[in-house]
Amino acid sequence: MDIIQLLPDHVANQIAAGEVVQRPASVVKELLENAIDAGASQIKLIIKDAGKTLVQVIDDGAGMSVTDARLCFERHATSKIKSAEDLFQLHTKGFRGEALASIAAIAHVELRTKTENAEVGTSIKMEGSEVISQEVVATPKGTSIAVKNLFYNIPARRNFLKSNPVETRHIIDEFHRVALAHPSVGFVMLNNGAEVFHLPISSLRQRIVHVFGAKTNEKLVPVQETTEIVSISGFVLKPEFAKKSRGEQYFFVNDRFIKSGYLHHSVLSAFEGLLRDSAQPGYFLFLKVDPKTIDINIHPTKTEVKFEDEHALYAMLRSSVKHSLGQFSVAPVLDFERDKNLDTPYEHQKKSPNMPNIEVDRNFNPFQEEGRQQKNIHFPFQREKTPSWESLYSGLEKEHKVTFSDSETQLDTMEFESEELTGFLFNEEDSKAITFQLHTKYILTPIKNAFLVIHQQLAHERILYEELLRNITVKEAVSQQLLFPLELGFSKKEVVLLEEYKEQLQDTGFVFESFSKELITISGIPVNVNDSEIKAILDQLISDLQNELPDAGY
Repeated sequence: MDIIQLLPDHVANQIAAGEVVQRPASVVKELLENAIDAGASQIKLIIKDAGKTLVQVIDDGAGMSVTDARLCFERHATSKIKSAEDLFQLHTKGFRGEALASIAAIAHVELRTKTENAEVGTSIKMEGSEVISQEVVATPKGTSIAVKNLFYNIPARRNFLKSNPVETRHIIDEFHRVALAHPSVGFVMLNNGAEVFHLPISSLRQRIVHVFGAKTNEKLVPVQETTEIVSISGFVLKPEFAKKSRGEQYFFVNDRFIKSGYLHHSVLSAFEGLLRDSAQPGYFLFLKVDPKTIDINIHPTKTEVKFEDEHALYAMLRSSVKHSLGQFSVAPVLDFERDKNLDTPYEHQKKSPNMPNIEVDRNFNPFQEEGRQQKNIHFPFQREKTPSWESLYSGLEKEHKVTFSDSETQLDTMEFESEELTGFLFNEEDSKAITFQLHTKYILTPIKNAFLVIHQQLAHERILYEELLRNITVKEAVSQQLLFPLELGFSKKEVVLLEEYKEQLQDTGFVFESFSKELITISGIPVNVNDSEIKAILDQLISDLQNELPDAGY
C-alpha cells in the first residue's frame, strides 16, 4: 500500500511558517524589510498586545499593482530575483518569496496598497492562506499590511509565546536592527496606542543617539577603514562604558543585520586589556563587501553569513577597531616616530638644571637641654622626678632572687610566671578570626588557609538585588518615600522594559511617578536602600531581564 502523499497547500504553508515565523518579532522583521525593499522613506510600526493581536506596518514605498498584490501571497513569488545567479548579486533584504505566504497561513492578514500612478488602490483580506475578499479602495501611495491574531489556527504555537514584556522586547530588538541599518529612513513605533520611538531621517551617529539616548553620544568612538576587500565604518563604545549584557552589539553586512561569533571575537580581541572581567564591548559596525564574496542563503532568518575570506576580515576588523581606540586615546599606544625633542620645552633646552640649595644648621642638637626647655607651658599635674635609670632596678634582685641548690626537687617545684602568661597564646580554640577593612572599600577576613576579599559596595548591591527579586515573588515589601523625587535617565528601550515590569517592581517597594521617553521619576524606594544605589540596582535588573534570566519566575 502506498503511504507517501502530497500535503495540502495550507498544511505545507503552516509547516513552512514554523521556520519563518517563530514569534511576533519575526513578522515585524519581515514586514519592515519588505518596506525597505519597496524604497520607503517613512515607515510606521503599530503593535498591540506584544504583536499577538496586531502587527501593522505602513510605508510610503512604491506600492503594488493589483496583480502583484494577489501574487505576493503565493509561495516562492518574489520580485527580488529571477535566477539562481541573482543570489550572489543581492541588494535587497528579501529574496525567497516565503514571508507573506507563511504569515498568511497562520494569521488574519489585510493588505492595502497603491502605486504612484494608479488612481485607486487594492485591498485584500486573507485567513489561513485563503482569500476572503479583494476590492478596490482609496488609499495613499505605499503599502499597509496588518497581521492580526497570530497563530490563531495553531494553538500549540501560541501557547509557546512568552509574556508580553518579553515579546515586546524582541519586537523592539528587531525594530532597532532595521532602524540602525537605515538611518536615511524615518521610523515611528506605536505600542498599544502609545508612541515609543519617533526616529527622523538622520546620520548614523544621530540615529544611535535617538535609539539609545542622548548620553550615548559621548560614548561613541568612530571606526573607519577602507580596503580592497572590505569597507568598515561605524562606532564602538569606549571601554569604560562596557556592560555585562550584549544589548549594544550590532554587525551589519551590506546593511543587513547579522550574528557572527567569529567577528565578535575579532572586536573582543581589539579590546583586550581594556575591559573589566565579564564586560562586553559595545559596537555598531557596518561592513561593505562584494555580494559575490558572501552567501546569505544559509539560515531561515538570514542572520548568518558565509564569507569567502573570513580570516582577512577578522584581521582587518581587529586592526581598524584597535586603531580607532588608540587614535582617540582610549587605548594606550607607543609612538615610536615621535620626535624626542618635542618632549623638552624649547626655552629650557640650553639651560643646565639648577641644583637645590640645602642649608644645614650644624649647631642644632635635639638632645641639648636648653632646646628642650619649655618655660611658658604649665602642667597642672606633675610627676615626681624619676631617679637615674640604675635606681629602677634596685630591689629587684632581692624581691625575685631564687636560690638554686643541688636538690632536683627544688627545680621541679619551681613555678615560672611566663608559663601563666603565655600558655593561652597558641590555643587555637580560644583565638578569634580578625576582620580587616582595606581602603574603606574591601573587607578581608581569614578563612582556613586563605583570605576572603569582599567588595563592600558590590556585595551590598547584590544583597539588595536578591531581596528585590525575592519580593517580586512574595509581593511583600515596604516603601520609603523620598523627600524629593528621583529622576533617572535610561534609553527608550530600557524605559519600555521597566514600564512593562512596573507592577512587579512596585511589589518590591518602588513607587513610580512617571515614565517619559528617556526619563523615569521615582518617589519611593525599598527600605534599607539608599537613593544613590537605585540606578545601579535597576541597571543590574535590566541586564538580567534582557538576558531572560528571570523568565521562569513570571
